[in-house]
Amino acid sequence: MSNTASLHELSNELLKDILEYIDSDLEKCVSIDRRAYLSVESFRPPSPPLPSQAQDIGSFRLVCRKFGELGIPHQFTRIATRFSRTGFQRLDRICSNGHLTKHTRKFSYLIPYFYVQGRDRVRELLLDANGDLHPLDAASFKRKVDDQRDIIRSGEDIRVLKKAMVAFTSLQHVQILRLQDEADRTLLDYLNENGDSASQVVELRWTPACIHATKTIGEALVHGRSPFSRFSGPMMNPQSALMIKDRTSPTVLSLAERLTCLELHFDDGINLNDKMRELSPSFKRVFSAASNMQAVHIGFPSRVPLDLRLEEIFHDVYWEKLRAFGIQAWRLEAEEVISLARRHRKTLRGLRLRDVQLKEGSMWKDVLTMLREEMEQLDWVSLRRVDYSVHFDEMWANSMEVPDDPPDGSSDSDDEDDFAAHLGVDSVGEDSDYENSDIRSDADTDHGPEGYELALSPDTPATLPFCTCSRSSFPANADDLGDNGRFVLYPQRKVWEKWVVGRCPEHSAP
Repeated sequence: MSNTASLHELSNELLKDILEYIDSDLEKCVSIDRRAYLSVESFRPPSPPLPSQAQDIGSFRLVCRKFGELGIPHQFTRIATRFSRTGFQRLDRICSNGHLTKHTRKFSYLIPYFYVQGRDRVRELLLDANGDLHPLDAASFKRKVDDQRDIIRSGEDIRVLKKAMVAFTSLQHVQILRLQDEADRTLLDYLNENGDSASQVVELRWTPACIHATKTIGEALVHGRSPFSRFSGPMMNPQSALMIKDRTSPTVLSLAERLTCLELHFDDGINLNDKMRELSPSFKRVFSAASNMQAVHIGFPSRVPLDLRLEEIFHDVYWEKLRAFGIQAWRLEAEEVISLARRHRKTLRGLRLRDVQLKEGSMWKDVLTMLREEMEQLDWVSLRRVDYSVHFDEMWANSMEVPDDPPDGSSDSDDEDDFAAHLGVDSVGEDSDYENSDIRSDADTDHGPEGYELALSPDTPATLPFCTCSRSSFPANADDLGDNGRFVLYPQRKVWEKWVVGRCPEHSAP
């Protein structure tokens, strides 16, 4: 007779290896100054688990009590909850079990567009659509409308969110994402195509949804005295940020003091300059209080660059621990970029200047020279779609799309980089709490999180063990970079990125 051991006799270490094989991402870490951090950890939506993987973990936990306990971290390290009746009911149940919530380190709040009151007659719209919306279920949309109305009226969302923020005693990262399922996307496409006539019957808006989500999650974090230190909002509306203007109380500023990473991308380009100028004093108070900041990204729509001075947002604040800094879609003078980088030259390891348009009279070679010669720790720089403001405007005047980088074999450095690898943080894994595999969270092109991702590992090491200047085809100095002061081509910026960090240890001055 065989002496084969039973499953119950297997060691915890072996069982953990089995779980790691099923869910290999649990313990994977990405540091905060590697380019991959903000794209992986923050701006991409939480991936729904593969059906087989979710089933395997669930089945593993059902074997016995021992297996159930060992599998908990793989199911509850990351929790994603969407704004719906079933979503809050599920979150409420989870938060009633402290042995589950003590493992939660990341919370993703998934927010759909809100229906405008009085313009939520989806059944009427479906009847008027002459079959164009035939696949859609009117009853399903009615449930969404009723859910939204009842949740807001009863305050169920804020009640459950407060309970969650108290229960998540190990929380590190909070993320707000815009959410659409396939039915929502179909309806929105129809509304966009049919203009005013359809919007009189049904209107979906992101601004009130973003404002409500920001307000409620903020109140919950304050109520729960949350230990979180990272906040991501890749599809924020400026109106939601305007709430900070009247809420920079000592409590809110105390939350800012905990922040080590802040990623905000504002997606509404209408009256953008005026809205951000109004927010300027609030940014100053929050950034001044955030003395532990290690990674920052502030971005705007690629097609509508912000036209404010950099310091109208950053106010000459110096973060002594800053490792990665990124901005997107900004019209700037070269000296503005140089000044901010110089302020953090001793600590900055990653710099992203995506869609930055230099104004007339400025030259990219001046920025690049300073970065190459003065930055003491810089491992990488990302210059995706940088250009000159005049050329950018000429392209739009001629009704041209702003060209993205070519989809050829030369991959973009923003996809190879890491805004994050000296702090240990969890990389994105499968969220066992993700509620539906058909959910999409605006993750395409320049209109979604992947379009805004701040992939802040270096393309090129900071120092090379051999000569890279005069003995190769590498540019020897800034005058050889081919900067004409009028436009920037893709091959140029790739060379520039490498040139900035490719100091020659043999010939460069110390």
